Amino acid sequence: MKKFTKAEVVEFYRRLADSRPIPRTELEYINPFTLLVAVVLSAQATDVGVNKATPALFALADTPAKMAALGEERVAALIRTIGLYRTKARNVIALSRILVEKHHGEVPRDREALEALPGVGRKTANVVLNVAFEQPTIAVDTHIFRVGNRTGLAPGKTPHAVELGLERVTPPQYKLHAHHWLILHGRHVCKARKPDCPSCVVSSLCRYGAKTVPDGLVAAKQAAAKKTTPAKAGGRLSTAPAAEK
Repeated sequence: MKKFTKAEVVEFYRRLADSRPIPRTELEYINPFTLLVAVVLSAQATDVGVNKATPALFALADTPAKMAALGEERVAALIRTIGLYRTKARNVIALSRILVEKHHGEVPRDREALEALPGVGRKTANVVLNVAFEQPTIAVDTHIFRVGNRTGLAPGKTPHAVELGLERVTPPQYKLHAHHWLILHGRHVCKARKPDCPSCVVSSLCRYGAKTVPDGLVAAKQAAAKKTTPAKAGGRLSTAPAAEK
């Protein structure tokens, strides 16, 4: 796969930026703590599913102290529509208690402290640092991993490898919002099963070798093929001349 040139990378991000000038996370949150909880809950779940469960939870507990006071069973009941809800409820209560005991009820602004919290890995830490504290981190989830590899922008065998590749090639002026541009592009355009290449703003730069075409064009080609198929007679192609009028 041919590597992107520096000029192509700049153009790639310029087009994404033009299509979404002010990208935002699709998770709903109130403050850094509720963002942290929402991201923890979003593991192996959709943002839509998380957003359906969290309003009632955050109405009762929007701080670590309030969350810890709710208790594991109450939290589990409120988020039971989310996959792995019992494990996630346990982690949310545990991290809330740690935030109260060790961080004065505040979400830490450094990766090491975040990753020490239950249920928080590198991806979650990167999201919190980027969204809550505007640090230029790039959290690689399944969407960004796919975009990095499929387009050829930053191919890698692991999420960490893709993250390092994106950190290396992304121009400084685009790093703050790179995470959101890439994840939203992967979620809504460069989809897993069938990428929407016809509406992709970076299609001409993308290295993907199996680009999709508009459904209308496929239908037109199929119709044209039927019109040009010779008529059959007795199960075989007919070679008889047309009847004279």
